[in-house]
Amino acid sequence: MASPAPLVASISHQMVALQTLQLLQEEWGWGDDPGTPRSPRDPDHVSASPARRSGPRRARPGREEGGGDRGARNEGSGTRASSPEVEVVRGAEGGVELLPFPPDHRPCSLARMAMRSALARVVDSTSELVSVEQTLLGPLQQERSFPIHLKDSVEFRNICSHLALQIEGQQFDRDLNAAHQCLKTIVKKLIQSLANLPSDAHVVACASLRQILQNLPDI
Repeated sequence: MASPAPLVASISHQMVALQTLQLLQEEWGWGDDPGTPRSPRDPDHVSASPARRSGPRRARPGREEGGGDRGARNEGSGTRASSPEVEVVRGAEGGVELLPFPPDHRPCSLARMAMRSALARVVDSTSELVSVEQTLLGPLQQERSFPIHLKDSVEFRNICSHLALQIEGQQFDRDLNAAHQCLKTIVKKLIQSLANLPSDAHVVACASLRQILQNLPDI
């Protein structure tokens, strides 16, 4: 009987990577469906870049000049809230205030939606991979040995750890793309390792792995 130790170690590294990515999604409020409207207190709105935390564009004249100005601002908020250059936030007293967004930091840009969707695909595919390894590849490894490329799982874990330290920007995009490609490499090598195993279980496992690849198109 073959030792499952390399597969177990590989799954362990992938689990660490998965937990890291899930925490990143939770921290940014990206755990729900990418098409779901964001709430006023969403991290996308209140804690993105420093440029949106300070400066004249974030001034609140309703607090500095009295309630009349705030009332005028809130009047007709139905039209202003739909503008991509207006941010809706909660005031300290529970009221709603509309604050202008800098043009380069709008909360619902196509680039942000694409990045959020790409991260969700990596998370879902990693979860599927771990499930296939535990339920299908584990029993196969005990019956007959096949190669496990542990180095790739270590690299995937390290990339995800580095990704979690980034803020939105080019480095985040590069790390996300690297995690995406490394995950695809892991799946492809597993398919190659199973290619010569003559059993029905290996056919089912390969089909499941190919389905994961289909859910990881190039980004």
